[in-house]
Amino acid sequence: MSDTTKNITAMANAIRALAMDAVQQANSGHPGAPMGMADMAVALWGRHLRHHPAQPQWADRDRFVLSNGHASMLIYALLHLSGYELSIDDIKQFRKLHSKTPGHPEVGITTGVETTTGPLGQGIANAVGMALAEKQLAAEFNRDGHAIVNHYTYAFLGDGCMMEGISHEAAALAGAWKLNKLIALYDDNGISIDGQVAPWFVDDTPKRFQAYGWNVIDMVDGHDVDDIDGAIASAKLSQDKPTLIVCKTAIGKGSPNRANTAKAHGEPLGGDEIKLTREALGWPHDPFVIPEEVYADWDAKADGDLLVTDWNQRFDAYKAAFPELAAEFTRRMAGELPENFAEIAVQAVASAHDKAETVASRKASQIALEFFTAAVPEMLGGSADLTGSNLTNTKSTHAFRVDDEGKVVMTEGKPGRHINYGVREFGMAAVMNGVALHGGFIPYAGTFLTFSDYSRNAIRMAALMKQRVVHVFTHDSIGLGEDGPTHQSIEHAASLRLIPGLDVWRPADTTETAVAWTMALANKNRPSALLLSRQNLPYAPKQDADVITQGAYVLAEPSEVGLKKKPVAVIIATGSEVQLAMHAQAELAKQGVPVRVVSMPSTNVFDRQPLDYKKSVLPVGLPRIAVEAGVTDFWWKYGVAAVVGIDTYGESAPAGDLFKHFGFTTQNVVDTVKVALGLAKHRR
Repeated sequence: MSDTTKNITAMANAIRALAMDAVQQANSGHPGAPMGMADMAVALWGRHLRHHPAQPQWADRDRFVLSNGHASMLIYALLHLSGYELSIDDIKQFRKLHSKTPGHPEVGITTGVETTTGPLGQGIANAVGMALAEKQLAAEFNRDGHAIVNHYTYAFLGDGCMMEGISHEAAALAGAWKLNKLIALYDDNGISIDGQVAPWFVDDTPKRFQAYGWNVIDMVDGHDVDDIDGAIASAKLSQDKPTLIVCKTAIGKGSPNRANTAKAHGEPLGGDEIKLTREALGWPHDPFVIPEEVYADWDAKADGDLLVTDWNQRFDAYKAAFPELAAEFTRRMAGELPENFAEIAVQAVASAHDKAETVASRKASQIALEFFTAAVPEMLGGSADLTGSNLTNTKSTHAFRVDDEGKVVMTEGKPGRHINYGVREFGMAAVMNGVALHGGFIPYAGTFLTFSDYSRNAIRMAALMKQRVVHVFTHDSIGLGEDGPTHQSIEHAASLRLIPGLDVWRPADTTETAVAWTMALANKNRPSALLLSRQNLPYAPKQDADVITQGAYVLAEPSEVGLKKKPVAVIIATGSEVQLAMHAQAELAKQGVPVRVVSMPSTNVFDRQPLDYKKSVLPVGLPRIAVEAGVTDFWWKYGVAAVVGIDTYGESAPAGDLFKHFGFTTQNVVDTVKVALGLAKHRR
């Protein structure tokens, strides 16, 4: 059916009706934004968005991100109306337990939702990551006459997204990378929860985005579908800039008494106001009733069939001309590792085991990365302006650059795979989430562990969305020394371990680091954080490197330090403190006290192991003493008798002096064990 025969007013009002009805039935939610953005949605979804409701994971689909995720009923209405697997009964279950229509959109819960949004500003940053992935994949896989990667990333965002600092970080990156296939539509309604935003939001947003290197189309009537349509068409002509379309709208459009007020933002309109709104819109239908002709106007399945059929034919031609590239593209978009990954991992771990080097674990990470990045081309690395400290660069990962025309610069025939994110930790983390969500890449990037605080909410979102994103956090303790407490991580390891679905690794040497990388890459459904030292760590001999994959293992029994007795206590340690535990074990052996040393590089992974294994590592009845240069509270969950830790902020001094100052000495660990065993009195 041609667009000219469609009733675009009815299409928009269907969104408004579903939004106000669902919010009213749930007795909670945000009707105003969906009602205000309905015409924007008609213009984009009705005239431009390339997608297929029956094949929602089609590789070359356009991506749509609702950054202002509180407007979730907008995307639910769009998915339902255009033919996705989201029924009217699902709409009626809005915000109910276990429904497909939760309060904010969640990827993996609702078919057609590309990313989980709600924390404002992160959606637009995800969209930047998706557009980056598209640009990279197109440069890597497209060939003359064969454009198999050729799609746009669209985002809706509101005033709240614009105010959040992460939108500044992400927008600046999008401009620097010349992401011309990123088009953001700004719902400029001037209203937030507290009312008119004018007193506290005085940015000249168009000029700000122009300064970032964006193409800006300002003063678009957000309730004129043709005007919005023309702006989108113009944006698609850009060759070297992302585009911001500023749509002037009225929040709660159609509501006689709530439009343009904060009342429309986050509460039901109420039965009386909904009745008045129906009359004002000329929408006589009962709640949740959509006329068949409106469904027909919205139905995107037929157009989707044509789009996918055309792409499949083009991909078949590509496959015939470039069979190896086609197979590689298919593998990567499916999120599968190379067939020989297990072999690669064995080589990486064996190399670390054989070298047995005394190096910082950040250097051990780079050694492992040399293996993995050479063999796993989907690894897309980077750093927040700390490449030389994080050591996330390798010989295989040249710097990603674009030329003046916006084209990706090729090095040895390939795009660069090391991203300079600049000093933008939060933006970096959310962009990586977008890259992972798009598919085709495994993103990883580094900063100092202390700055994980900047990234934390995006890390949490990666865990919530079950995305394979790897965070490399170096300078993981007071061991960085003279930079002082602002840079010394105290509570960060414990804090990150509390995020459900995130695997945190704090390796003690080269082998544990290589295993941590192996596990991070192999797990499709979890993000990982690798906490790495600045200072050198000695290699700890192991009988079997495979046990590291269990998260914790017995590193040394008393017999290994010349004492043929069963252990009477267990020292649990992580990272740089494992060496301290080993020294204490040796000293205790001299005094006739047999102890076991357990290295626990990943508490999260260990906690998922069968109970029998956990008991074999930490036997019931043996006193346990934890040693880690961080807060002590975390360790009581393991039933420890004592913790050698640090519950204050650090100090500025050489690392060796700091470890001694804070009690990370062999003698203090020995004394702590003896006190736990009743062999000595506690010393203050």
